[in-house]
Amino acid sequence: MSVEAIIRLVGVERTYRKGGESVRVLDDLDLEVPRGGYVALMGPSGSGKTTLLNLIGGLDKADGGQVIVDGEDLTRLGQGALARWRAASVGFVFQGFNLMPVLTAQQNVELPLLLTNLSRRERREHARHALALVGLDDRRSHRPKQLSGGQEQRVAIARALVTDPILILADEPTGDLDRDSAGAVLELLDKLNRESDKTIVMVTHDPRAADSARSIVHLDKGRLERIEDRRPLEPADSTTT
Repeated sequence: MSVEAIIRLVGVERTYRKGGESVRVLDDLDLEVPRGGYVALMGPSGSGKTTLLNLIGGLDKADGGQVIVDGEDLTRLGQGALARWRAASVGFVFQGFNLMPVLTAQQNVELPLLLTNLSRRERREHARHALALVGLDDRRSHRPKQLSGGQEQRVAIARALVTDPILILADEPTGDLDRDSAGAVLELLDKLNRESDKTIVMVTHDPRAADSARSIVHLDKGRLERIEDRRPLEPADSTTT
């Protein structure tokens, strides 16, 4: 039995205008990511990695083809519907953390919940649970400047998790971290994938980070070059004994 694809891209194209010229960033790209997968996107600068991540997360729209995530064709959604889908379905983790310096860790994690109908008490409870998941419950009152880089990134991951998204998208999540902090973040992402069944797509230039993924998608000049399976997902056994 095959593993269900949560992400399916069919003939995806994306072109930007630069200096009066058209630059094809993604060129007739086909890709599937299984539900519960953990994929690293790798390739040289300009290969289309971040553009692909943005299309999957609904931050950008393809010029052609289909981008289907959890059964929703994002190319057919208007901006309002796309924003609502994104808020409910995707957690983003960025290289630069993107934390508000004047807010505590807990307040930063609560930010995505301001768009929901949760009460203030419920938002606090959800945020504290997310911080506990990343091992930072004892740092919830600290502001970003009082945290290490690795702790800041874990707060950012907690913020990505707090809405219980189906998908976590990470853009160079270890790029600004030292080796030990990067290792801790990668262990956390692996745990979220294995124990919480979160589907993760990560852009990285770091071979060590890519090694933590279940598969590596290599891009070059906007095309899929090859897929390297490292820890393939095992489909559920439909038989009983």
